[in-house]
Amino acid sequence: MVAPQHSESLPTVLVADDSAFMRRVISDIVRESHQYRLVGIARDGLDAIEKVRKLNPDLVTMDIEMPRLDGLQAISLIMKDQPRPIIVVSAYARPGTEAAIRALEFGAIEVVAKPERGEADALTTMGPALLRALDAARLAVVEHIPAAVRPTSVPVPEQLSRTPGTAELAVAIAASTGGPGALARLVPALPIGFGAGTLIVQHMPPKFTQSFAERLDESSRCKVLEAQDGMTVDCDTVYVAPGDYHMRIESGDAPRIRLSREAPMWGVRPAADPMFRSVAQQYGRRAVGVVLTGMGRDGADGLKAISDAGGAGIAQDEESSVVFGMPKAAIEAGGARSVVSLDGLAARIQQELSYRSA
Repeated sequence: MVAPQHSESLPTVLVADDSAFMRRVISDIVRESHQYRLVGIARDGLDAIEKVRKLNPDLVTMDIEMPRLDGLQAISLIMKDQPRPIIVVSAYARPGTEAAIRALEFGAIEVVAKPERGEADALTTMGPALLRALDAARLAVVEHIPAAVRPTSVPVPEQLSRTPGTAELAVAIAASTGGPGALARLVPALPIGFGAGTLIVQHMPPKFTQSFAERLDESSRCKVLEAQDGMTVDCDTVYVAPGDYHMRIESGDAPRIRLSREAPMWGVRPAADPMFRSVAQQYGRRAVGVVLTGMGRDGADGLKAISDAGGAGIAQDEESSVVFGMPKAAIEAGGARSVVSLDGLAARIQQELSYRSA
C-alpha cells in the first residue's frame, strides 16, 4: 500500500467565487480528494489577486462573474504579474460560456462547468471534472501558455484560391489542456485554397464548444462552426466537435459528420481517436493529423492510423506545449512523423496539403 502524502507536501489550491455555496462545494471537493490542499478562499477578483500574492497557491479556481473585480480581469492581472495555472469554474448559461472562452484567451487553461440541477448533486456532478482539471493543471508549464493573439497569416499561393464545395482533403486536430490557447493561434493561420476541411476535437464541457467555435470564427479566414450531425465536410471550413459527443466522418454522396454519445474514451467525450480513425478511413493519404497540447494519450492511436493510411502525422513540440502528454504519446506510438512548434504548425500543415493536393 502506498502511504498517503503529508498534507504539507500536497499542491495548494486557492478557490475564488462570490457564491458561498460554490466556495463550500469546491473547497469540499479539494479537501476530500486528499490530493490537494486548500490554502485559501477569495470572495471576488480583488481578493483573489491579494491572496495569490500572499499565499502563493500552486493552482487557482476562478469564478467569472464577481463583484469589485470580475474573473476575467483577475485572470489577466494574475497571468501578467504572478502567472500560475488557473481553472475557470463557470455556469452553463450562455453569458457564462462566452466569458469562460474569453478567460481561456486571457490565460486560464481549463474550464469546469458549474452544476445545473441544483445544490443537492453539486459535489457528485462537479467533483470528477474538477479533479481531472486540477490533475491536468498541475502538469502545466505556465511559461508555455500561449498568448491568444492573431498570428501572421500564412500566405496562400497565387495559383490557389478559396474553393467552395466538398473537401477533398482533411486536417484533423486533437487538443486538451492548453488547447484553446493553441487553437486561438493556429486556426486563424490555417491555410485556405487547398480544398481541405478541418475537424477539431477539443476536450471541453458541453455547451462551451459553441462559444469556442464562435470566438475562433471571429478571427479566422476559414468559417468555424460547432459541428452538427449530418453536415457535409466542406472546403475552408472548420468543424469543432460539440461537448459530450464523439465526432466521426462517414462516406456517402459526400463525406459527412456523424455525432454519437457512445461511451467516453480515455475518460472523455468527445475523444480524438474515433475522429482520427474515421478520417484515416475516409481520406487516407489526403489527411493531415495534428496532436496538440494535453494530458493523457487521446489521439495517439488515431494519429498512427492516419500515418499508416499514408496521411501526415504531426505533434506539437514539448517546448511550446502547456502539457506534453498527448503529443508525447503520439510520438511514442509512432504516428507523429513530424514534431513542430506551435508557431510553425500552420506552415507545416500548408506544406503537407500542398504535397497531397498535387
